[in-house]
Amino acid sequence: MATYLKRRIDRAVTDANDAKVRQTVESILQDVAKRGDAAVRELSEKFDKWSPPTFRLAKGELDDIVRKVAPDTITDIKFAQEQIRKFAEHQRAALKDIEVETLPGVKLGHRNIPVDSVGCYVPGGRYPMVASAHMSIVTARTAGVRSVLACTPPNQGEPHAETIAAMVLGGADEIYVLGGVQAVAAMALGTETVKPVDMLVGPGNAYVAEAKRQLFGRVGIDLFAGPTEILVIADDSSDVEMIATDLLGQAEHGPTSPAILVTTSPALAEALPAEIERQLAVLPTADVASVAWRDYGEIILVASREEAVQEADRIAAEHVEVLTREPRYFLEHMRNYGALFLGPETNVSYGDKVIGTNHTLPTLGAARYTGGLWVGKFLKTCTYQEVTPEASVNIGEYCSRLCAIERFWGHKEQADLRLRRYGNQNVGLGAKKERVA
Repeated sequence: MATYLKRRIDRAVTDANDAKVRQTVESILQDVAKRGDAAVRELSEKFDKWSPPTFRLAKGELDDIVRKVAPDTITDIKFAQEQIRKFAEHQRAALKDIEVETLPGVKLGHRNIPVDSVGCYVPGGRYPMVASAHMSIVTARTAGVRSVLACTPPNQGEPHAETIAAMVLGGADEIYVLGGVQAVAAMALGTETVKPVDMLVGPGNAYVAEAKRQLFGRVGIDLFAGPTEILVIADDSSDVEMIATDLLGQAEHGPTSPAILVTTSPALAEALPAEIERQLAVLPTADVASVAWRDYGEIILVASREEAVQEADRIAAEHVEVLTREPRYFLEHMRNYGALFLGPETNVSYGDKVIGTNHTLPTLGAARYTGGLWVGKFLKTCTYQEVTPEASVNIGEYCSRLCAIERFWGHKEQADLRLRRYGNQNVGLGAKKERVA
């Protein structure tokens, strides 16, 4: 049985906070739906102190901003985007259109059709999330999306140049310096100056995540996302310095980011708190990471790697680092995770920034039923069917009888009409069949 040496705060506290967020977001969405651009501008002034003549950047402005970015940074951005593009291209190639003959004369198939328009939200509050531009815009483009809008908030009173450069290089058609719920609402609902999109993607704070949740159905979304999470699975072959470093590396995202250790080693479990405190003493983002560790950090001691798999699947964490002798054991046996990082040579930061896998991943246990953002999220797998007259008669006889069982008489008549028309020509069914009373 798993033993908790440290637990997170009670979930009742977070549930109360979530309720307040829901109410605030609902009010903002209603305001934008009712007043459009006027509401968006007021909200931007209120939350970001930002009210330019227009939120959309013109081509000349984009060119000027990109020129401000250091050449080495442009090179780094291009490198990261190329890795993400390459992996997305391989994923896209794995998704095949199909057409098969399941019975004589019955052709069934599906086509993978890109979503027509996508709105990409790129966070930029305390941390300008340059990499989020790669993850959403580049992946959407690789999928074949026709129109890509992108929004990012101002940073320290102006557009964040590196983020804008990543949006331009990624291939966004329209770029807006606009943040928060108002940005998401404008893209999803449309305003006088923003054309509504078909799908919203990208991470964000609790308010952005809740806005996407409330807008789901009116538009598609990538996934329901909460605070970023990390789970480290370790045995006695690992070391406490690496574990603490990687936990705090994700805890710095925000004060509600869970950081969890599951280990078979009592020595590691007991040594971790002191190592966390040692590193917090010198970590520049300790003001955030320390709160996340205090409130959402967990240390779980298990008896075996089999029990570690059980605990990890129960938690269903966004990021799972496996620091064990045989990391691929967990690849072969785990079922619930957003992304796996196998062995000490890799880490979550590689996935977040550059290596090629997507960093928009399921949180809050959603890995039990979904993976993260990938090229397939931007594709609609749409089926079709085509049959010969002879096959229509064959299928129609079955369909007619099955519809009668369900008392769907209009459905039955669709089948019977084909039986009358094509049966007369091909198999001599003759007169109209009577409906079953």
